[in-house]
Amino acid sequence: MSDGRELQQQLQRVADLVREIEKIVDPRARAAARELVETVTEVHGAALERVLERIFEMGDRGRQVIDELGADPLVSNVLVLHGLHPDDFETRIRKAVQRIAPELRAGGVEVELTEVADAAIRLSARAGAHACASTSAAARKTLEDAVYEAAPDVSSLTIEGLEPKPASGFIALEKLLGGEALARASTAHPAGTGPGSD
Repeated sequence: MSDGRELQQQLQRVADLVREIEKIVDPRARAAARELVETVTEVHGAALERVLERIFEMGDRGRQVIDELGADPLVSNVLVLHGLHPDDFETRIRKAVQRIAPELRAGGVEVELTEVADAAIRLSARAGAHACASTSAAARKTLEDAVYEAAPDVSSLTIEGLEPKPASGFIALEKLLGGEALARASTAHPAGTGPGSD
């Protein structure tokens, strides 16, 4: 399960199953299922914490191993789930943005983390003058994938500057003149009566 998208699908499946538990009509069965999930999660979390403590006791090499585990997509998500990730939320986001910045820059897109408030993120991106709509769309997807992989606990993600561009340079007359001006022009010269209509 090395693919990030597959991992996200598995995590989504877990969330869907938890929601299914809440739909169980029998209150005793629902409570038992909920308790089972919580107990298994707590046991796994306690065991994982013990493992990390033992690794940490190895000194510098142990801390390096913990950092490497924190960078692994699958392990990172599990560490986040149990509140054991070596990096805080903002650090994880900054590292993710820094990691993909060279790839985006090669495609003519610059990105900057502009705000982290609780679990909400705001990114600002600037596509080069010659960037096409597909470049912006690809950059947006790359950013979204990187952020959600690094921080599955994100509550909202806003990416400014990569909005879809118009397909062509055509600008409707209505936009140029404004609705009222266009209406005045059409009443001043009804069809067939304007200059050059002879």
